[in-house]
Amino acid sequence: MATGGLSSRFSSLVPSGPPTPTGWLSMAVVGVYVLVVVGATASLADAAAACSTWPACSGALTDPAVAVALGHRILAGVVGFIVLIAGVAILKSGGDRRTRATAALALILYPAQVAVGAFMATSPSLAFAPGLHLLVGIAIFGTLLLSLAWHLESETGDSEAGIPTEDLEPAPIEDDDTSEEPVTPLTQRSLSVRLRERAFAYFRLMKPRLMWLLSLVAAAAIALAAASGWSVDVPTIVYTLGGGVLSIGASGTFNHVLERDRDKRMSRTNDRPLATHQVPERNALAFGFLLTGLSVFVFLQTNVLAAALGLVAILFYSIVYTLILKPNTVQNTVLGGAAGSLPALIGWTAVTGRIDVAALLLAGLIFVWTPSHFYNLALAYRDDYERGGFPMMPVVRGETTTRKHILFWLGATLAVGSMLIWVADLGWLTAATTVIVGTVFLAMVVRLHREQTEAAAFKAFHASNAYLGLFLIAIVVDAMAL
Repeated sequence: MATGGLSSRFSSLVPSGPPTPTGWLSMAVVGVYVLVVVGATASLADAAAACSTWPACSGALTDPAVAVALGHRILAGVVGFIVLIAGVAILKSGGDRRTRATAALALILYPAQVAVGAFMATSPSLAFAPGLHLLVGIAIFGTLLLSLAWHLESETGDSEAGIPTEDLEPAPIEDDDTSEEPVTPLTQRSLSVRLRERAFAYFRLMKPRLMWLLSLVAAAAIALAAASGWSVDVPTIVYTLGGGVLSIGASGTFNHVLERDRDKRMSRTNDRPLATHQVPERNALAFGFLLTGLSVFVFLQTNVLAAALGLVAILFYSIVYTLILKPNTVQNTVLGGAAGSLPALIGWTAVTGRIDVAALLLAGLIFVWTPSHFYNLALAYRDDYERGGFPMMPVVRGETTTRKHILFWLGATLAVGSMLIWVADLGWLTAATTVIVGTVFLAMVVRLHREQTEAAAFKAFHASNAYLGLFLIAIVVDAMAL
């Protein structure tokens, strides 16, 4: 059963029957990404550089380094063949100019990348060569992914028109009665039941579903700092994660307060505590300020910079995103990704007291991942967001454009992930995770282009969650245990 489910996911990349241009392009994207990740992984790249001859590799295959080097070159040859077939297929398919131009550019860049690899093997003393090799590899990956996105757009898209942002208004609230079911009066329910229901309502204000993933982002940042040589103790971990949970709770509470009227219009959110009057607005505000104060206090047990960033995260999500971006611009999801990226900086600075490149790359990973994740939800709830008056991408630009942008941002996510692996000297576990789960994520997005259903959007949404969650767990294990 599980094997069949996995094979059905990968069938989105390689459809049954003769391979199509989409299938060849998808395989080329995955193949090039594997090569990029291998080149970014320090232990594998060092082994691949162990052979100083090219194209043949001298040395015994019983030597693991020689075996890795030879395997890398064989894989590069196979992937090059796939890239050639994909490029020719696209050029012969008569697609639009953008698709053909990017495919042609990949055909030019790939031999250049082979030349850089040969130069690295025969001149290992040049310090800039590994970085150049990685950048050219990412460039090839990017051109192929752009070609795939534009090809899928022309193959599966339509010209549906969205709603201009200035014409988008929240739908009227037809009935403010929050329930059609008779409700037992509070006075007729036991005190324990009333307390439990009230406590759960306040818990929901904190948006607990966001906590695990954002806490995992902070944990990954802590692990990266520890792997970089910084000392990490248990109190720092507890204060950082505890302050993070409180700041997420504060942000979520203020979001509930500020969006309470729009929440009543949307079927996805009309059961929230303020929309159903389970919690008075005044109490919710007081609860939000209490969580904010506690969050800053807990973060201060690490250092001032972490506390300041925690406060910035609350203010950005509550004011900049909720009040300014979300109701006014189609780029709300992209710009709002800055809020989700701040836990990476908080986790790092709680340990180090400063911001470094690895922390910025982890934050950048969350930033570019956010649209590839949330646009799927926006597709599934397009009508709901329109009723709420939110100018989400599917509402304003249409579903075809949204699907294309999901693929764009997915490519950016995978590229930044490979750069993080390279900068942080992460190992084979993180490399294998980003390749395997990233391929599944890509397969779900390609399937979304083909099926264009709510179910397909949810599959891509869950695949995005799985990618980031497993990638972050791999970082923690790689950095702390391997």
